[in-house]
Amino acid sequence: MATKTKKELIDRISEQTQLRRSDVKRVVQMFLTHITEELSHGNRLEFRDFGVFEPKERAARVAQNPKTLQPVAVPPRRTVKFKAGRMMKQRLDGEVVTMRAEDDED
Repeated sequence: MATKTKKELIDRISEQTQLRRSDVKRVVQMFLTHITEELSHGNRLEFRDFGVFEPKERAARVAQNPKTLQPVAVPPRRTVKFKAGRMMKQRLDGEVVTMRAEDDED
């Protein structure tokens, strides 16, 4: 399994769309910033057929230090849950998925 970076994705999008790399980079970064901002406000983000990002609250708990075996209090924290959508699940299962024209506008 290979790791892809944001830079590699920006380069690929730039090549496929014939847009300047700097423009694509700005749009991608703005998109990611807005996702983070919405999640930080507690909003759920749904991208049809791709998936859903949802902020979740993890409760406080008592864990154990593996070296000393002493109990350690872990405070509550916010995290993000992602649930894959239909098209993503199909692609991950190796199915060929075509995007409908009206999906392009969601």
